[in-house]
Amino acid sequence: MVSVMDTELKPRLISVGTANPPSTYTQQDLLELFRCENKLIRRFFTNSHINKRHLVLPEPDEDGEMPFEDGEKLIDKHLKTSLSIGTEAMTKCLSNSAMTAEEIDYICAVTTTGFLAPGLSAYFTRDGGLRDNVHRVDVVGMGCNAGMNGLLQTTQYAANNPGNPAMMVSSEICSAAYVFDMTVRTGVVNSLFGDGSAAIVLLARDDLSFKDGPQIMGFESLIVPQALEEMRFDFVDGLFSFYLGRDIPYLIGDNIEKPINALLDRFGLKRRDIKHWLIHSGGKKVIDAIKYNLGITEHDVRHTRTILRDFGNLSSGAFLFSFQELTREKIAEEGDWGVTIAMGPGISIETGLIRW
Repeated sequence: MVSVMDTELKPRLISVGTANPPSTYTQQDLLELFRCENKLIRRFFTNSHINKRHLVLPEPDEDGEMPFEDGEKLIDKHLKTSLSIGTEAMTKCLSNSAMTAEEIDYICAVTTTGFLAPGLSAYFTRDGGLRDNVHRVDVVGMGCNAGMNGLLQTTQYAANNPGNPAMMVSSEICSAAYVFDMTVRTGVVNSLFGDGSAAIVLLARDDLSFKDGPQIMGFESLIVPQALEEMRFDFVDGLFSFYLGRDIPYLIGDNIEKPINALLDRFGLKRRDIKHWLIHSGGKKVIDAIKYNLGITEHDVRHTRTILRDFGNLSSGAFLFSFQELTREKIAEEGDWGVTIAMGPGISIETGLIRW
């Protein structure tokens, strides 16, 4: 059980900003670019419920072949694209909050699609205009649920330091973790993920209200150790190759009620009390499994579906893209409860409770 510090002054999520690389590809575009003729792999692409994704891909050579990207090129792409869209998301987030970069007291950088030392937090500090004495942490390698893990750390900092703005930036360059070998294993992965970055600012201050954003009330985690191998990175021929097990939707569906029930019970709530659901866009079958097992409606997952359709699976930042869509609707009212859900390797499920 994990919760924010027992204080009435709980941090609020006061601003969000997102960014993506400029190039977009439909599923058909990608099948043609990589000249994929395997009927099974083609079905992964065409049945994914994804219309388009933002990706950073090399230009085809003079013969129309997609060039091979070795490990050095991929990590360079990860860094350059992370900085480009990550700082853009930071700028948008700050402009939405009327804050300056120098006011940020803490930054948590989240990624799973590349390993760097120094980490992205150092680069975001330099290129994002943060103070050189900003407090930093990097959350690396935790997968699609890592945004929730980072949110917990950022929330705790903001709660412990009232009045000091804390920022989290998720930057996932999934095209820097792709392997194109025309196997079914990589075909599943390549049909699903997109590139994107999301930044948020949290602030604990007693003059803020629900109009400024929801309070972060608490968190609940669950890991299924017997399923550790169902979602993982392997190192194959000098490249990281991601593996997604076929039983993932069923494992998530079978276990999703445990952390949700624990989280709501702690606050004396029922599922019917939750007005807003912000769920990671992990894929059609995963969304369906969560929807069915929690007994929530298609309306409850509308933003999750929209993000999957227009961006693909954005890994750790996907639920923040959904939060941005909810914010744009301007329908949240004072006293509304919301639940955030993200899933990742482990199999792990991270949940959070928010209130306007």
